[in-house]
Amino acid sequence: MNKIIGKPLDRVDGKLKVTGEAPYTADVPIENLTYGVIFQSAIASGKIIQIDTSVAAVSPGVLDVVTYQQTPSLVKIPFFGPPQPQSTEKDHNIYYDGQHLGVVIAQTLEEAETAASMIKIIYEEAIPTVTMAHTEIFEPESIFFGMMPAKTTRGDIESGKAQADVLVEQVYTTPVEHHNPLEPSATIAIWSGDNLTLYETTQGVSATQGRIASILNIPEENVRVISKYLGGGFGCKALLRSHTILAAIAARQVKRPVKIVLTRSQMYTACGHRSETQQQLTLGATKEGKLTVIEQIGTSLTSTFDDFAEPVGAATTMMYACANLKIKYRLGRIDAGTPTFMRGPGEAPGMFALESAMDELAHTLNIDPIELRLRNHADIDPHKGLPWSSKSLKECYQKGAEIFGWAQRHPVPRSMRDNHFLIGWGMASATFPTNARTASVKVEIFATGEVKVQSGTQDIGTGTYTVMTQVAAEVLGLPVQFELGDTNLPKAPITGNSVTVASVSPAVHQTAIAARDKIIKMAIADANSLLYGSQPEDIAVESGQIFLKQDPSKRDSYTDILCRHGLESLEVTEESSLNPESQQYAKHSFGAIFVEVAVDELLGEIKVRRCVGVYDAGRILNFKTARSQVIGGITWGIGMALMEKTVIDANQGRIVGANLSDYLIPVHADIPNMEVQFIEERDPYVNALGTKSLGELPIVGVAAAVSNAVYHATGKRIRDLPITPDKLL
Repeated sequence: MNKIIGKPLDRVDGKLKVTGEAPYTADVPIENLTYGVIFQSAIASGKIIQIDTSVAAVSPGVLDVVTYQQTPSLVKIPFFGPPQPQSTEKDHNIYYDGQHLGVVIAQTLEEAETAASMIKIIYEEAIPTVTMAHTEIFEPESIFFGMMPAKTTRGDIESGKAQADVLVEQVYTTPVEHHNPLEPSATIAIWSGDNLTLYETTQGVSATQGRIASILNIPEENVRVISKYLGGGFGCKALLRSHTILAAIAARQVKRPVKIVLTRSQMYTACGHRSETQQQLTLGATKEGKLTVIEQIGTSLTSTFDDFAEPVGAATTMMYACANLKIKYRLGRIDAGTPTFMRGPGEAPGMFALESAMDELAHTLNIDPIELRLRNHADIDPHKGLPWSSKSLKECYQKGAEIFGWAQRHPVPRSMRDNHFLIGWGMASATFPTNARTASVKVEIFATGEVKVQSGTQDIGTGTYTVMTQVAAEVLGLPVQFELGDTNLPKAPITGNSVTVASVSPAVHQTAIAARDKIIKMAIADANSLLYGSQPEDIAVESGQIFLKQDPSKRDSYTDILCRHGLESLEVTEESSLNPESQQYAKHSFGAIFVEVAVDELLGEIKVRRCVGVYDAGRILNFKTARSQVIGGITWGIGMALMEKTVIDANQGRIVGANLSDYLIPVHADIPNMEVQFIEERDPYVNALGTKSLGELPIVGVAAAVSNAVYHATGKRIRDLPITPDKLL
């Protein structure tokens, strides 16, 4: 069991998943279950004049119909902080197409669907505003739910422009994108007296528990949230959504469990999206390639009732050494749902613009793109003025270039060919902040030799079950069963912002050590143990036994120690604490992505032929699951570059083709074999294990690398994603 951290072990939950035995939310068997089907608005802007549920209410199998008039707001759901007092006057306004208006509850799904189709709604319709060109743009006071300032500056912008020998001033745009997790969002709500149990597709069981308790005005301890398996989240399952509120209220109304599973089309309007962005980016540099100014003005779209801006300048503030910088955000309100977090929020679209502009600057100055980045490498965080907790970006550039063969790249666009294909090579940098939160873990060692480790974290498909098992098993020298996804377990943070490994694994490590040390102390204080009188530091563990390092024949087993003390088990619960010293450092993960594309000169078709990604993400707990994360992120980045775009009817405010079958994402044939490498590194300040963030890092920079490769192949710079053949012809 020892020395297994970092090993490419198979997923502990792998067999359950590939055999279909893993119980996802909608699969959980519940007795006396009823089914809820949500009905929605059919317009994007206006007001409800009348809603007639009379026919639906008496339809066969129907138990009840709950409308927005019987619930807290299904639109203005507070994402953070205490909920606002609910007005007694109901809001009859329609804010976006697909807005949830209520739910039909019936004995079967088919009966609920039939009844929902019978609901008649009369609207007073208004002309919706859904495009950036037709809305008033304003500057908010803060962005990202108030977590970031709407304006950031350092130095003097005009002075930086005056110092520049070359200016690159361009506009880069990205479209609306949707998450499309394999598993649709779902809730099963069960009441037992005043206690509510939710089986929920959530990235944060504890966060969901707190939000639903406050909205329903019941004690938090009366709510239990369970999410053992999640079929992808990517941000759209990070926040409380209206279907969960409806399920809880409906179950209380009919006094039976209620299951609601969103349809694919409902996922497009009910769970957020990545906003359209427009980024005005200015880079100024000397003829030697030293940056003198960076200015980025990011405009994105939000709903009429929330202020959510895509933080496209988050990475720009710290990526390169430049004395003069200005980041400013602007917003436009449209008749659509509020955007939300989507893998690499801010960094993914923001680094598309920044790294594309860096490539344009490199071409203008006739400097190799890697060399330009090295000349502007930030040895400290240029905005905070803090040293990095760790940074191996230069090594990422070097190793990636060696593997890819970058030295053989001919710098002139359209200079590399393969028959009728134009060949292009492009690269870009990647970064994502490393954040950590406190987490609690319980370790229980049984006299039977079994070990149970518990924490109320989540596995959203990334391998949390597996890596936490490895951490605990290495410390304890025993096979471990790791349990998660339940608010009855010790509290852990939401699985988002790439915090899980950096938060939960140190807590698992700490608690496992505490449990092991407790066993050791029992043994060395026990006259019946061969280790009696030994010093704790002289003891090692393996295969469920503790032994003297200098004399391995002197050993004792966990089982014997507990049995001699008359204990069925030993239990330790601890909460991790954040390293206060880490506040003296800037904490980020980094990477470099290299891409080769082949562009059909006649058809404009783009094929990604090769990808090499090298990453500095701290200590890797499992190479296999980490590599899978990188492959998934790069694949998503290729989709972002070449395919992904949500189309909205500008007249009706309705999403066109709101279905996974109509939303273009890469398939196997679109993705080449990828070379993935990690720079061996242990960050000494983030946590005791030396881990950093990884989950969102690999999507960052990919769209820019593909775009830069397309330019190198064709000589055409496409600044509007996705890069489709029509834009090249």
